[in-house]
Amino acid sequence: MSPTTRRLTTAQALVRFLSAQYSERDGVRHRLITGTWGIFGHGNVAGIGQALLEAGEDAMPFHQGRNEQAMVHAAVGHARHLNRLSAQAVTTSIGPGATNLVTGAALATINRLPVLLLPGDYFATRPADPLLQQLEHPVEADVSVNDTLRPVSRYFDRVTRPETLIPSALNAMRVLADPAETGAVTLALPQDVQAEAYDWPEEFFAERVWPVRRPAPDPVELAAAVRAIRAARRPLIVAGGGVHHSEAEEALKALVDTTGIPVASTQAGKGSLRHDHPADLGGIGHTGTAVCDDMARTADLIIGVGTRYSDFTTASTTLFQEPGVRFVNLNITAFDAHKLAARPLVADARTGLRALTEALSGHRVDPDYEAEYRAGGARWDAVVEAAFAADDSAVPTQTQVLGALDAVVGDDDVIINAAGSLPGDLHKLWRARSPRQYHLEYGYSCMGYEIPAGIGVQLAAPGTPVWSLVGDGTYLMMPTEIVTAVQEGLPVNLVLIQNHGYASIGGLSEETGGERFGTAYRYRAADGTFTGDPLPVDLAANAASLGMDVIRAKTVRELRDALAVTRASDRPTCVHVETDPAPTSPPAAAWWDVPVAEVASREAAAGARERYDGHAADRRRHL
Repeated sequence: MSPTTRRLTTAQALVRFLSAQYSERDGVRHRLITGTWGIFGHGNVAGIGQALLEAGEDAMPFHQGRNEQAMVHAAVGHARHLNRLSAQAVTTSIGPGATNLVTGAALATINRLPVLLLPGDYFATRPADPLLQQLEHPVEADVSVNDTLRPVSRYFDRVTRPETLIPSALNAMRVLADPAETGAVTLALPQDVQAEAYDWPEEFFAERVWPVRRPAPDPVELAAAVRAIRAARRPLIVAGGGVHHSEAEEALKALVDTTGIPVASTQAGKGSLRHDHPADLGGIGHTGTAVCDDMARTADLIIGVGTRYSDFTTASTTLFQEPGVRFVNLNITAFDAHKLAARPLVADARTGLRALTEALSGHRVDPDYEAEYRAGGARWDAVVEAAFAADDSAVPTQTQVLGALDAVVGDDDVIINAAGSLPGDLHKLWRARSPRQYHLEYGYSCMGYEIPAGIGVQLAAPGTPVWSLVGDGTYLMMPTEIVTAVQEGLPVNLVLIQNHGYASIGGLSEETGGERFGTAYRYRAADGTFTGDPLPVDLAANAASLGMDVIRAKTVRELRDALAVTRASDRPTCVHVETDPAPTSPPAAAWWDVPVAEVASREAAAGARERYDGHAADRRRHL
């Protein structure tokens, strides 16, 4: 007797399948694919587009985007806020719609965040060749522009026949729900196959639950980690994004309260401890706090929890300078757990932290060490207060903008940023009040992430005040999803800082001998350089033209008032502020390796190279 079947197009079958997928962790079930973002063209309008229409909003909510990259950013922000337990899909046409996904896919995979990409593809049956927007490869006829997504996807498949969707879709869900393997997943869908009908087994559409596991540490690895911690005189925990993904914040606090070990945080891990916990030292590395970096230089044991040790965290391998320093890495991914020749502890962050707390019962760091880092934390609090302090009638600096925002937000507000000079100021100065308040995308540091990610967070947590912080350079990269926020009635709050150029890269250029070349938004001067008057752009007017309410603030007092009004608004609102360019942020307390010209005729570059060589001498191989 043949099994019961249902005749649907491939696209209809995929949408029906996705609507029945769930993740489950700690006994709590979550819808795995909560919605689909889309921009339609000839490569998906009659396939996935028709299937979404036929399925209806209850089966698969649809969100209309304006830029394909931005749709991925929104989906990634959504997944991050939901601790990777839910994801969203993104559908595009073929050609530029598909290639616009690449940047967003790279961001998702680098940050280990799940997103399902469904780009249209060329005809599998090739009735006409070439098609509109087809890339013709002279020796590989099965190559399409979608192959650009292969290196930035954790799983990739091209569905060339309806029946091949079944194993492909199952593999896609496996990767999306896997806490160690997750990232961008791409199913390239030839447009003729999308519309082709097939008799699908009913079992394919049955409700399916994908457990999100919490693997426990191996007893041998756990014992080795405990011995190393008990033997350490100056241990330091480096909390990464894995703490948040695992919802391990309380487990980390329990370990710290028991042992007195201080905590430094990466950009992804900030907020793992509340900012006023006595063991919280703030950010670590190039954008970290001075007290945290000082403690890191003298630490004899680094306990990494859910971190991948980017160069910003390790100060390009110059930070951990104690001659005998060793590493213990608790990570669900073995690839990361073995970094820096560490003693690996491959496990879920929450499960591993709880095991460490139990095994370290009765152990506590020396009281003098606790007193030292607590005193350092108090000194840094004073630095933050000084950076935030401002005259009400003055034009605010960038750090004073953060101070004004700090005075307005509540514990549950979400602060979103990704690129420019703001990540450094935020990592050093922001007082994270809750685990998901500090939302920095710094794995890819992608300009343009902030506004669409704010929409993704709003969809994940309706009613949560969300603040997308952008400079003028980032705003000009991708303001398009303002229209989406207005369309959906999502009160994303935009803080738009106008400083007439790429402030972060301008500073880096100056430090590395580039003399701020090509980093200011100004007219060309007589000598051909961009050093003339500032350009007469009005970004506040632009935001208003896209449907946002806009408040212009010129002084610190006006800024505070504008932020308070914005937080109370139920509409997408932009606060535009032109800042005083005078630097008020504490300088970097650790290096970042950006190679400088070894030979140059200009004095600035020659001096920068001399400084570079001095810092480079401190690089270490941790073996």
